[in-house]
Amino acid sequence: MSEKNEHKDQRYIEALLNNDNLLISEIYNRFAPKVVGYIKKNSGDEAQARDIIQAGMMTIYDQAKTKGLTLTCPFDAYFFLICKRKWLNTLKKNKPEGVTINDEITSIDAQLAEQVEETERYNSRTQLFNTMLASMGEKCRELIKLSFTIKSMEEVAQKLGVSYAYARKKKSLCVGKLTTMIQASPQYQDLKNA
Repeated sequence: MSEKNEHKDQRYIEALLNNDNLLISEIYNRFAPKVVGYIKKNSGDEAQARDIIQAGMMTIYDQAKTKGLTLTCPFDAYFFLICKRKWLNTLKKNKPEGVTINDEITSIDAQLAEQVEETERYNSRTQLFNTMLASMGEKCRELIKLSFTIKSMEEVAQKLGVSYAYARKKKSLCVGKLTTMIQASPQYQDLKNA
């Protein structure tokens, strides 16, 4: 994400990746109460707060696993901002007429905001990709998924029981179709303009 110095709280990111129960419990004990308090003050309840906290943890885990998230700010601030944005998005979906927030946070480090925005953009792009991939035919879906997990097209072809040339040609056609579908979607334009 960023080429800045790694923050000492990177250990929490590593804990999520390594399923370190001790440090994950520490995350819940130290950082979750702040999120729960914020959500309760802003039209939510404890159950909704727990859902947002879980979604925030999954977002951070996904970023770390797929993009190698390197934390350059305190985990507390990053985690809180991720959860806060998820809660705001939930409120906006449920109350389209507008949302009033009792916000006590006065300043957010620009680097932290950049990391959170990049995380959200990544999640939006991934969601768009997965939605479009799911709407494709079964053969294309299988071929594209296999080519992500198996590096060699020879192995992909063998797994599918087709020739190497056919697998390459079909992959090219499927990826082209997927790209066209993604670029034609309204979400793509929103992401492109963001």
